[in-house]
Amino acid sequence: MENLTTEPWTVPFTHKFVPVAANGVTLLLLHGTGGNENSLLELGAELLPEANLLSPRGKVLENGMPRFFRRLSEGVFDVEDLHTRTVELARFIREATNHYGLNPGKLVALGYSNGANIASSLLLTYSNLIAGAVLLRAMVPFEPSEPISGSRSQVLLLSGDRDPLVPIHDANRLAQLLKETGAKVTHTTVHAGHSLTEPELNTAHDFLECLATRL
Repeated sequence: MENLTTEPWTVPFTHKFVPVAANGVTLLLLHGTGGNENSLLELGAELLPEANLLSPRGKVLENGMPRFFRRLSEGVFDVEDLHTRTVELARFIREATNHYGLNPGKLVALGYSNGANIASSLLLTYSNLIAGAVLLRAMVPFEPSEPISGSRSQVLLLSGDRDPLVPIHDANRLAQLLKETGAKVTHTTVHAGHSLTEPELNTAHDFLECLATRL
């Protein structure tokens, strides 16, 4: 695991920060392919109004569309780039936490699609960098050779049973990998494709509200 020492604030990501509560929960918003630092701000505010919002823009471009890491084809990731970008994002999280005076024990990721995949990579790489996560349409980012242990993260994984991009067996495998780190994982499958539905957003809201009271 990369040693995340505190470094000078360098702002390696274009990002938005919306402060709400100085010592409260901070939602780390991670957009899908083609999104940006604004894409999940409204959703984050709706799901947990009392949370600070930290929203970076992915630095990789695919046909002009921002992503958090490269892929070789649909569903086939450039694992070397994924690992590099995961370390880079983790460093940004540490720098942003220090710069904005955030509580590092109250950082929760909210990721959709590509953003959910790199959030999963963070969870599989660093035991307690983030306290929890809502993963919307995530798949296995990589198969760990030596899974981390000792994670106390609480994770909600929401998958669609008709998702053409994420086979349900892949989502099930991700849930298992996250459990093997020690994370507490709730995996819910809804009757939907890759797009999100109102009932599951309500589920995400309830999960985040409950998690916020425990942090």
